[in-house]
Amino acid sequence: MTRAEKISSWLKERAAAAGAEGFVFGLSGGIDSAVVARLCQMATPGHVLGVLLPCYSQAQDEQDAILVAEAFKIPTAKVDLSKTFDTLGAALDEALKEQHPKTAVKVVDIKQRLPRANIKPRLRMTSLYYVANALNYMVAGTGNRSEITLGYYTKYGDGGVDVLPIGALLKSEVRALAREIGVPEPVITKPPTAGLWPGQTDEAEMGFSYETLEKYLNGKDVPAGVAERIEKLRAVSDHKRALPPIAPID
Repeated sequence: MTRAEKISSWLKERAAAAGAEGFVFGLSGGIDSAVVARLCQMATPGHVLGVLLPCYSQAQDEQDAILVAEAFKIPTAKVDLSKTFDTLGAALDEALKEQHPKTAVKVVDIKQRLPRANIKPRLRMTSLYYVANALNYMVAGTGNRSEITLGYYTKYGDGGVDVLPIGALLKSEVRALAREIGVPEPVITKPPTAGLWPGQTDEAEMGFSYETLEKYLNGKDVPAGVAERIEKLRAVSDHKRALPPIAPID
C-alpha cells in the first residue's frame, strides 16, 4: 500500500467514525492544499468540495487552485472574503482606537501586522465549517509536520480543522507525495506562502529554509542560532498544539 493509499484509507475511516459523508478543504493554489484535496478525493470519491476563499489574494493563487481542481476534477465553490475582511477590520479598529491607537495606523512591523492578517485564516475557517456543516462533511486541514512543529499557522484559523491528512509529513515528503499523485508541477515548485500579505513567503517569515528545518528535525547539525530559533518557536507555540488548559478547582 502506498503512502497516499494509507492516508486516504485513514481519512475514509475518520469520516465513517464521525458519520460524515465527505470532506471540504480550502483550495489555496499551494502544494499542501493540492495534496490534501487529492487524498480526500481518494478517500470519499464524489463527496469532496474545494473552496476558494480569496481575501485580497494574488491572482496567481486562484489560477493555481483552479489548475488543481481541473487536474483532479474536483468540484469547487468560491467565496470572496475581501469585503467581509474590510468590514470586520474597520469595526475592530474603531472599537480599539481609544485604547490602542496604533491599531488604526498602517504599520510595517510584523508584530503589529499579524493581528489584522490573522483575520483572514479565521474567516476562512468559519466559512469552511459553514460549508462542512451544511454538507455533513469534515474539514480537512493542510498543515504539514514542518509547520505544526513550529506553530506556523493561525490558532483557530488554518489550525481549526477536523483532520490533518499530511500532518506527519515534512515539506519534502509532501513534495514527493505531490509528484506521486500527479499534482501539477507549477503548484509543486511555487514558493510556499500563507498569503497573509503581498510578497509574504513562509521561509522569509520563519527566518530559515524548510530544508534547514528538516535537517534539524532529522537530528542533523544546523547553525546554533537557527537551532535556538527553532526551539524558541516550538516552545512559544506549545499552546497551539494542545487543548485550552482548564483551571483546577481542587
